[in-house]
This record gives sequence, C-alpha cells and structure tokens, in this order.
Amino acid sequence: MQMPMQISLDEVITMLLSRVESLAMNDENNKTRFNIIMRVLYKKGLITDQEVRDSVKEEHRMLKELGMIQEEPADDVVNMVAENILQWVRGDTAAIKRSMEEYEKKLKEYAKEESRRTSLTVASPDVLHQLDRLAPPPGSGGRGGGKLII
Repeated sequence: MQMPMQISLDEVITMLLSRVESLAMNDENNKTRFNIIMRVLYKKGLITDQEVRDSVKEEHRMLKELGMIQEEPADDVVNMVAENILQWVRGDTAAIKRSMEEYEKKLKEYAKEESRRTSLTVASPDVLHQLDRLAPPPGSGGRGGGKLII
C-alpha cells in the first residue's frame, strides 16, 4: 500500500501564493487586452459613448433582476460609471489623474473623519475571565458578575 504524501504547511502556502500571483498576472493581462480591443473599436466608431452608457444601465438592470443588487443606480451614477470607462477607452490620462487625485483626497478626508470618531474596544475572553475572578460574588452587595466594561 502506498504511503500518503506529506506536504508541509509552508509548501501549501507557497503553492497557493504562487497560484494567486499567477491569477493576478492573468487578470492584468486580460484587462490590458480588453482595453486595447475597446480602444480599437471606439476609434473605428463601432462603440459610441451612448452605447457604453446604455450597456452600464443594462448591466445594473440584469444584476437587479438576478438579485445581486437591491436597486438600480440613479442616472447620474450610471453616467459617472460610463464616463470612467470611457476615460480609459479614450486614453484620457489627464482626466484619469484628476479622478485618482479626487479619490485619494476623499479617502484622506474619510480617514481623518474616522480617526475623530470614538472607538469601541472589545475585551478578549481571557480578560473577561480575569474580571470574573476579581469581581465580588453576586449577592454580596458588590456589583460584580457583569461583563460590560465602561
């Protein structure tokens, strides 16, 4: 009878990371090819701005019918998504850079806002067990036995 093959955890992790890296490279390759083909079709006039907008709207309609989203986005959101796609298709690097800068600015504002908010810290089970041991027994007049720390 053949012995089962043993693989170390490091080997499994290495194989999985290698596969993820391969998939990521393949995804980037497919994006590049898609962008090139879309630019060719757009420059030849086979794809129009309105067709891209209509296709974005149709995609969201299908996603809603399939139950993958709750509601279709408003027209301004559809136009924004379509315009973002068209920026890539047109190769409008100035507009893409502006969009990236605006996005980064919004992220920084959001992070600053989040840092001002109070945080909720949850004690680990070990800490709660230690507190239970330190607390006076219930009924002895003390306030022990609770798990809420304020």
